[in-house]
Amino acid sequence: MTNKNAAKLGTLPVSKLLIQQAVPASIGILVMSLNILVDSIFVGNWIGPIAIAAINVVLPISFFIAAIGMAIGIGGSSVLSRALGENNYTKAIRVFGNQTALTLLITVTFMVVGLLFTDSLVNSFGGKGAIFKPAKEYYTIVLYGVPILALCMMGNTVIRAEGKPKFAMIAMIIPSVTNLFLDYLLINVFDLGMIGAGWATTISYVFCFISIAYFFIFKSELRLKLYHLKFEFTILKEITTLGSITLARQGVISIVYLILNNIMVELEGEWAVACYAIVSRLLMFALFPITGITQGFLPIAGYNYGAESYDRVLEVIKKAIIYASVIGLFVLGLLYAFPTFIAQLFLGEATGTQQAINNQVLNEVPRAIRYVFMASPIIAIQLIGSAYFQAIGKATPAFLLSLSKQGFFLIPLLLILPKTYGIIGVWVAFPIADLLATLVTGFFLNREIKKHLIPKINNR
Repeated sequence: MTNKNAAKLGTLPVSKLLIQQAVPASIGILVMSLNILVDSIFVGNWIGPIAIAAINVVLPISFFIAAIGMAIGIGGSSVLSRALGENNYTKAIRVFGNQTALTLLITVTFMVVGLLFTDSLVNSFGGKGAIFKPAKEYYTIVLYGVPILALCMMGNTVIRAEGKPKFAMIAMIIPSVTNLFLDYLLINVFDLGMIGAGWATTISYVFCFISIAYFFIFKSELRLKLYHLKFEFTILKEITTLGSITLARQGVISIVYLILNNIMVELEGEWAVACYAIVSRLLMFALFPITGITQGFLPIAGYNYGAESYDRVLEVIKKAIIYASVIGLFVLGLLYAFPTFIAQLFLGEATGTQQAINNQVLNEVPRAIRYVFMASPIIAIQLIGSAYFQAIGKATPAFLLSLSKQGFFLIPLLLILPKTYGIIGVWVAFPIADLLATLVTGFFLNREIKKHLIPKINNR
């Protein structure tokens, strides 16, 4: 059986394909990122900047568990895309069944453990002082919905691998719109504070799951049966080997949150955690088109590599990097033009101590934006380069390159620079890490193309 939608990945012009894949992925990521951004704006205006800091404490814990689903999805979809490129539908459906079973098993286990050690986890991730109580309230509620989110993240990557990016985009939009509506209702109308924010997020995960389940029951060409959920060692090995790349990357991001939340508390107090929370939301939101191009690049590169269309693989590498770099430059210009306006969006009117915190945040965030996003135009090389190795099934270089920015460069810089330069040291660590990671990734990507990809093109 041939997946007709996936087959288009090997026949349509590369530029058209990249746009078809990247635009829906970008819109989906935009809506999800905008959801997180607006959610933080609502919380900051209706509850206060300490509430933004509280959510920032919880995000790395819940995101790490949800990232398990993303990792299994991306790792499995790399295998699935190549299987579809080889017209091996039987393997594709078995991969999807193993992805589903593995996601459920691991994320439910982590949820239970997370609920058993709530206080210690919240505290260790920076939930100290005034931040602890609202962080615990939010964490306890959100954690119940994280396995559902993990299934959604896993299913969304499979939908894109099937060559149906528009439905993947819609599935990401539905929970985002739901969350914003419920935020307004539960926080502003019913005045439920952090409890309302938590339930708005969790309920939105359920709506996302309903849309994903609908696709696989009625629209997908991968019709899952119960016996497909049986674990197969060879498939699990492929999924986990490639999925570990994404999981390691997300895991390191959680470690960065842990380190930075604690550094900020020690350097300046709770208001500094709120500053980092705003910057981290912007990191998720502002670079969404580059992330979307990377997501769109993966199935195209994987399918054509499996189909031995190596000239198309090289073409999509070049075009993805060019498109993403141009967008990165544009994003940098916007952020540099309006940093104070952006910071003001997160802060409502206040008096007394609350106003003093608002003023501190407003003074610091514009400076942080200018430093943190300085290297935005060059990160396309870093993202596309590591994604390429993942798409073609070369797990080791993909794993190491995906960890290069956060693990090999950013964390050491964060442990060193703030001791001498204070909060400025935190902000400058980001562009330095981006530059170093881009140089390393560019070197290995260029070598891979010259040593392996171009000879395969010439030998055809």
